[in-house]
Amino acid sequence: MTHSDTAGSARLLTPADIRRLADRLGVRPTKTLGQNFVIDAGTVRRIVRASGVAADDVVVEVGPGLGSLTLALLPHVRRVTAVEIDRTLAAALPDTVREHAPDLADRLEVVTADAMRVTGIPGPEPTALVANLPYNVAVPVVLHLLELLPSLRRGLVMVQAEVADRLAAGPGSRTYGAPSVKAAWYADVRRAGAIGRNVFWPAPNVDSGLVELRRRPEPATTASRAEVFAVIDAAFAQRRKTLRAALATLAGSAPAAEAALRAAGVAPSIRGEALGVTEFARIAEHLRVPG
Repeated sequence: MTHSDTAGSARLLTPADIRRLADRLGVRPTKTLGQNFVIDAGTVRRIVRASGVAADDVVVEVGPGLGSLTLALLPHVRRVTAVEIDRTLAAALPDTVREHAPDLADRLEVVTADAMRVTGIPGPEPTALVANLPYNVAVPVVLHLLELLPSLRRGLVMVQAEVADRLAAGPGSRTYGAPSVKAAWYADVRRAGAIGRNVFWPAPNVDSGLVELRRRPEPATTASRAEVFAVIDAAFAQRRKTLRAALATLAGSAPAAEAALRAAGVAPSIRGEALGVTEFARIAEHLRVPG
């Protein structure tokens, strides 16, 4: 089935709708929750197109806010599970959908929760993550959901441009770091476009970017994800240090770190930014953490 095979349509929110809705709910976007509401219908349509979702997809949307992206998604997918931390917004979303897309209201499920602490998603297994993520928690939310929901096959998230660069960076890049390697544990990640500031209310003082994630098999390794991530964190905690020095504390000593690196076929004198996720997994296999 394709988008056009699905029944029902939605009237997307206009900037006037959004301000009216916010007034009615007494909602003022807050910096604390990283709220910047998308007020441009063209942008939410673009996100849905770029996400590649189809009629049989079950989408997790984090931080639906007033419902702009939710309404754009509903006609094209089987179900949207919206995870919203703000109780007022979570309570209002079903009414907004009933008003703007009455025949699609049964496709929506709202979970009032912090996406970083959620331990499960009700209903059918989610297959896609599509979200305008709050800037301040974008990386931990993406990593948490990829770990929590192995059924997620793909994702498209809108994040701060700098975060988009970090998530999609490859080894050797200036923006490559722990978020890049951890995201690569789960998925192939790439930049999928840029978004200007004027599509939001309030307009943020930074640009945004779209990031596409496509699930791939995790690296074949005898080390656990937690062990590999501990090596990644240590390697990037002090970027300018060689791996021999950066992993010394984790290994118990610099000579122990050097022995593990040599056993993994990695030169002790290089830095973490030169390695991909498979090399970090190999190091973790040879690194016996003290205690």
